Amino acid sequence: MSKEHLISVARGELPADLVLANARVVNVFSGEIEPANVAIWGGRIAGVGDYHEAKEVLDLGAKYLVPGLINGHTHLESSMLSVGQYARAVVPRGTLAAVTDLHEIANVCGLDGIRYVLDCARRLPLELFLMAPSCVPATHMETSGASLGPDDIKKVLRWRGCIGLGEVMNFPGVLAGDENVLKKISSAEGKTVDGHAPGLSGRDLNAYIAAGIGSDHESVSLDEAREKLGRGMYLMIREGSSEKNLDALLPLVSDKTYPRCLFVVDDRSCVDLLNDGDIDAVVRKAIGRGLDPVRAIQMATINAAVYFRLKGLGAVAPGYLANLIVSEELTDLRADMVFYRGALVARKGEPLFTLHKGTGAGQTHTVNIKPYGVESLRLFPVGEAEPVIEVIPGQIITRKRMERVKVRGGVIVPDTERDILKLAVVERHRASGNIGLGLVSGFGLKRGALASSIAHDSHNIVCVGASDEDIFTAVKEVERLNGGLVVAAGGRVLDSLALPVAGLLSEEPLEIVANGLERLEGLAADLGNSLPSPFAALSFLALPVIPELRLTDLGMVDVNQFRLIERGS
Repeated sequence: MSKEHLISVARGELPADLVLANARVVNVFSGEIEPANVAIWGGRIAGVGDYHEAKEVLDLGAKYLVPGLINGHTHLESSMLSVGQYARAVVPRGTLAAVTDLHEIANVCGLDGIRYVLDCARRLPLELFLMAPSCVPATHMETSGASLGPDDIKKVLRWRGCIGLGEVMNFPGVLAGDENVLKKISSAEGKTVDGHAPGLSGRDLNAYIAAGIGSDHESVSLDEAREKLGRGMYLMIREGSSEKNLDALLPLVSDKTYPRCLFVVDDRSCVDLLNDGDIDAVVRKAIGRGLDPVRAIQMATINAAVYFRLKGLGAVAPGYLANLIVSEELTDLRADMVFYRGALVARKGEPLFTLHKGTGAGQTHTVNIKPYGVESLRLFPVGEAEPVIEVIPGQIITRKRMERVKVRGGVIVPDTERDILKLAVVERHRASGNIGLGLVSGFGLKRGALASSIAHDSHNIVCVGASDEDIFTAVKEVERLNGGLVVAAGGRVLDSLALPVAGLLSEEPLEIVANGLERLEGLAADLGNSLPSPFAALSFLALPVIPELRLTDLGMVDVNQFRLIERGS
């Protein structure tokens, strides 16, 4: 791009490539709606104002012109879609930039997995920004398929498109002054460092922020969010498929606080992307809860661009990339047209760009389980009460409960009347033979089992069930598929969805994957499940950095104490 040419177009001396005429421009700097024409040349906005000369003039008929949306924190792997199909889902809805650390695929395939995703994204109309994954694995209390040390992080931070350090989930390591954790943070000096600090408060929160961490997306209460914002953090207000914090945190957004608040989804399923949308859905929901539409758009555009230092993104202004949404209404932000670097890439929700089918062959065959029998799933009682993970609907935090359990023949059995089910995590990377066993409440299953090779963040196989036999059947089918989701009952597989790329992603079209997930969720409901997104909820039960109680392949984890619970203690 020639700056001289762009300047000449801006001055009206040379014609633009495209003029979007008769627009109502959403000005994220002033917070106003500005009637204007917008001149575009070389993929950038040359000027906003009185422009008419262009190779093409498109009259918008007084529709709104909005900056392309920026998803400031997402794990696109949670969509279960290939990168191209992910773009096909979000770009027509106006998401034109996403910030991701790819720690899901990195935990399975290491740096090769990250490179695979970035390579697939190169020819798509989506700005994909990488945050170097800081916690692979998240903790020492689980088995992952890869490990990224400080030297690996230094290398990734030098990659083109890497803009900072991804969420520092090992907050106990930060507080304890762990050498490797602090080396990773120090290596990102001068770049953005994302946080992950569920429940941190007081001096511990001060210490975590003092380490150089700038944001948090784990707040679930207004008081928690207010404290973090007041101590200088950017507040990411999260509304994903399993993590729904918008209603609780939106009252914090005011004239004084909004510049340091931004919307994110963290994890959003293919079903939600297809039926509801991405960041656009969060904007609509916030507006529906009473937030001013322009303010909601600011929190989905310029605020993220400022925090992540994304020069040229987040606004309709001279010199900015022409990543734009045309919408008839602001209160119901639906994209009539979507422009990426000045080119029309979607209309009325339909993509106009070509997908180049990639191959994930290098990231397949990642399920490697040591042979075991159903007897390995027996859980023996060690006291009068056992720890039970209580799932909280709409949240990924859990509660720790101690319950008297049902025992038959000297072993603990699921108690469907009290909604106490068996939970198993089977190690699938190194054929170690590790199987973590525990109990969970909240799914409501009366029979059968649900299994998944998506189990944040190390992605071993996690399974919840009402009998050992169905758990065994479901896990064996995940193994046969080389990754996927499974519903089993009565000793047989009822249905499944294959995820052959790293056990996380499908290579099928968006609609097929979404329909497959909806079908499985319907079967789960037939078995008694009461959660709206049971596989999403299941996937977080092995994440030992979210309070209070989790299960990994090494056993039950008390997250508040950051230790494995020894059987008998």
